[in-house]
Amino acid sequence: MRIKQKDFYVNGLSYIVRSAVEKDAINLSKVRLQVDGETENLDREKGEAYIDESGFKQLIKEDSEIHNNLFLVAEANEKIVGFSRCEGNKLKRMSHKIEFGICVLKEYWGNGIGKNLLKESINFADSNGIKKITLKVLETNIQAIKLYEENGFEVEGILKRDKILSDGNFYNTILMGRFNG
Repeated sequence: MRIKQKDFYVNGLSYIVRSAVEKDAINLSKVRLQVDGETENLDREKGEAYIDESGFKQLIKEDSEIHNNLFLVAEANEKIVGFSRCEGNKLKRMSHKIEFGICVLKEYWGNGIGKNLLKESINFADSNGIKKITLKVLETNIQAIKLYEENGFEVEGILKRDKILSDGNFYNTILMGRFNG
């Protein structure tokens, strides 16, 4: 699915949120690799589960054709600085829900990019009959948890000792969901 581009101006930064297009694939590959190396909030370490240009082209193509998928990018200064993805399920019993994930380059944190990617994804879900959005968030990512709660998400469960971070300690993953109707 695709959405209409939206313009934002936050903290002196002008950026847009729009649907990903195939020409974004090479830049998305680079951004994802960089983000994975900047934070432990995501599942991957830098270079793990690498998606190359052709892999992103395939994702973008599929997501633009499937009615309950959405691939968004945030672009500032003609550069992709973040992205989000909503992925639906083809199984009929789970076709009412999507799973949401987000990545933003660290130097762009604090500019509402994650918040606006989330809000556009919620708008997409609500206007397309999607009844539930799910996501996973690391327990230490307090800022993200607060953002999700402010946007109607609630904790549905905890995956205990789910990840081992660079300090050698185990951390929990929080499962959150937002319901519409």
